[in-house]
Amino acid sequence: MPKLLTFGLLVLFLTVASSVNANDSAKEQKLVELPEWLSQRITSLPVKKRRFLQTEDAETFAGSREKLLIVLEKKSTAEIAAYIDAVQSSLSQLTYNEGVDLAAIPLNTDAPWFNWWKVMRPKDVEPERQAGPFNVSRYAYPKSGIATFGGFPVALYPEDLLAGKVEVAFVGVPLDMGSYHRGQKFGPMAMRNEEGIGAIDMATMVDPSKELIAVDYGDIGVDNMSTEISVRHVRERIAEIAQTGAIPFIIGGDHSLEYPDVAGLADVHGKGSFGVIHFDSHYDAGKGGAHFITHGQPVYRLIKEGHIPGKNFIQVGLRGGWPGEDGFKWMRNNGMRYHTMAEVEKRGWPAVMKDALREARENTEKLFISFDVDVLDPAFIPGTGTPVPGGLTMREAVPIVRYLCAENDIIGFELVELAPNLDPTYRSAMNANYIVNACLTGLALRKKGIVEEGYFSPLTTEHRQPEAGLQGKEQEKSEDIDRNYATGEPIQQLVDKKSKKDNGRD
Repeated sequence: MPKLLTFGLLVLFLTVASSVNANDSAKEQKLVELPEWLSQRITSLPVKKRRFLQTEDAETFAGSREKLLIVLEKKSTAEIAAYIDAVQSSLSQLTYNEGVDLAAIPLNTDAPWFNWWKVMRPKDVEPERQAGPFNVSRYAYPKSGIATFGGFPVALYPEDLLAGKVEVAFVGVPLDMGSYHRGQKFGPMAMRNEEGIGAIDMATMVDPSKELIAVDYGDIGVDNMSTEISVRHVRERIAEIAQTGAIPFIIGGDHSLEYPDVAGLADVHGKGSFGVIHFDSHYDAGKGGAHFITHGQPVYRLIKEGHIPGKNFIQVGLRGGWPGEDGFKWMRNNGMRYHTMAEVEKRGWPAVMKDALREARENTEKLFISFDVDVLDPAFIPGTGTPVPGGLTMREAVPIVRYLCAENDIIGFELVELAPNLDPTYRSAMNANYIVNACLTGLALRKKGIVEEGYFSPLTTEHRQPEAGLQGKEQEKSEDIDRNYATGEPIQQLVDKKSKKDNGRD
């Protein structure tokens, strides 16, 4: 009896397994009906060849089902068979061939300088100094000398961040091997050389450079021969900053950095403990590529590895030709929210911005912002490797970044994909700096306790003067401030003198 039971269970298992495999096969094949004329023409072909024509793979070189039928219509049975063989042969070459293809790029582990790019300079070889940020300019108000982000002082080690009670640590990551379009490694250098970071924000009249303790933490070392090797080191350095309590502001570099940046923060704050709002014209959740990580895959890997749940991930600005239907279904199936430029056209930017701000606060209080500069229209940042027309304007991007950073507990910010070598002007780097400054302004607003939603300064948005003009002491105060640069006299006195002279002449 036990033998019969065992045999019965085995038969049942094999039957179920066969059924499952058949269903899976049917799902994978996505078989479509062939027109009658084609079915009759290929009746002599093997079943596998006939079935292949019913799959999407058969359309690979034709481009669509309709175009495939046009191609096959004039072919004989033998020619159709040859066409199928050619397509299948090409498709078989796409996959990994064991013993022929490299499974991994071999490294020379005997190289005496194997880790040269990430070895830290020993502190003991430097002159002894007190821990804390330090300035690298000889001038009190530097506009020249060694460029830093926002002209901020420099910090080199975690002890400097702790001793200086640093709130924001800028760090460059000059990596562009994760992109097919090189040049993003020059982004940190270009942004240090342009103005815009740390400037007063006229909309709110808040000066982040006065409100926040910010530093330039230098650049993270990268191995520009390997993105896979580099991202591990980047992850360690981002976690190092976060562990001190400072907020890392990462300047890239291509968007493959989103993977180590978010993973590094998850190492400190905990997986799933924060949300990500991702500004981009592309959804960057590609999968199935030959490489571990590229600038088009970080989102997929972050969600697949559980660093952040899909419900905590929001996309803004998607447009162009990627993703297709499968990509949007994948996002929906993983609980992600997205706001395409098509939605902006349909509903208007104010409504979309309101939803994005609300969603950012729904599932967690902490937030990481990933800003790919190609979310902006190329008119504003032509210096990027994958520009897509029809993007956000600066007037749309600055307010939403400002208020995201004002109304949420920001644990990190990254700006990526700036390729200044593709822009012969300073426009791309300068506008990138203003995006960063919008977030700094938001942090400063939050620190000052200005919690009014969508706050604007009354000084710059309302005149608020009496109809008859300034009177009495207000007039005197105005005169004290408004003096002529040449004479030092109040402007109003000069006006009165000129009036008397003109009257005397009359």
